[in-house]
Amino acid sequence: MKIGFIKEGNDTRVSLTPEVAKKFKKSGHDLFLESGAGDLSNFNNSDYKEYVKVVSYSDLLKKSDLLISINPIELNKINSNFSKKIYLSNFNSVNKDNYLPVLEKNNIHSFDLGIIPRTTIAQSMDILSSQANLSGYKAVIKAAELLPRMFPMIITAAGSIKPAKVVVLGAGVAGLQAIATAKRLGAIVEASDPRSAAREEVLSLGARFIEVEGAVEDSSAGGYAVKQTKEYLERQKKEVSKKLELADVVISTAQVLGGKSPILIPKTVVDKMKPGSVIIDLASASGGNCEMTQDGKMIIYNDIKIVGNSYLSAELSQDSSNLFSNNVYNFLEYIINDNKIVDNYEDEIFSQCYITKKIKFS
Repeated sequence: MKIGFIKEGNDTRVSLTPEVAKKFKKSGHDLFLESGAGDLSNFNNSDYKEYVKVVSYSDLLKKSDLLISINPIELNKINSNFSKKIYLSNFNSVNKDNYLPVLEKNNIHSFDLGIIPRTTIAQSMDILSSQANLSGYKAVIKAAELLPRMFPMIITAAGSIKPAKVVVLGAGVAGLQAIATAKRLGAIVEASDPRSAAREEVLSLGARFIEVEGAVEDSSAGGYAVKQTKEYLERQKKEVSKKLELADVVISTAQVLGGKSPILIPKTVVDKMKPGSVIIDLASASGGNCEMTQDGKMIIYNDIKIVGNSYLSAELSQDSSNLFSNNVYNFLEYIINDNKIVDNYEDEIFSQCYITKKIKFS
């Protein structure tokens, strides 16, 4: 197939890296990359020359049958130039209700990479998990930069330094990586998650699990939080609040698939936290777990730094680009057969990700 990779707008990542371009080329695809697409990830046009044709945006649209970007391009750029093409992006990051009518009007076959099911066979295609892994790591590094003290315990002739206390809310992919990273830096780590299966994973990483009984569980939620009863939320708030008040760093990752993130850190708790402590809210894009979070911003309240950022993986642009690019490659290898894509609504991965169902593949 003729595949084109679009330059991102306000994102340091790129949807195709030179390493993965080689794999695409071996699979027999013709690749086109918008000029400068890899610059912010330190991949120059010349790095791609062996496998990819670097072209302008207008030429990219003309030459490509299938187009890919990490973030959906602006609505006003989606027009008849996209007609009958296939477009892959993470529509989960925008208001899909605004995009679907425009995509369908212009007869664009579209796949949402942000809703790939979290099943065993789809693991290698899961962009949310691969990016969350990096976000969990970066959340701890950013917290360490902002915290006015060290993570590890150190004993010196001038006195002892106590280890920092870190609380992680949500033990999914991002949360587990945050736990592992904080432990490696020498912090005392505690974690909370309503899923009983998360307990063993938390303990295996050397952290303490904050027990709260009575959680609602749903294995089909794919690692996301699910809506809890009012009684459970009250118990959770009471138990977790005790830990938060003593914490130096709080990293929150709890998101509900397709809904607003639960408030786990109300203002009343922030009021009791120690001056100098840090909150990194990775759920900010869907409302945030902290009542005071502002998406895309760091605010300071009572000498407490609150960082709202769901896209910390973009700050590790080379690794995040490479993982995303590999996810896309694996997804396309799965849905392309004999150099084309056909409707396959009986397949769980296809049926869940193909969002313009009114448009049939010819």
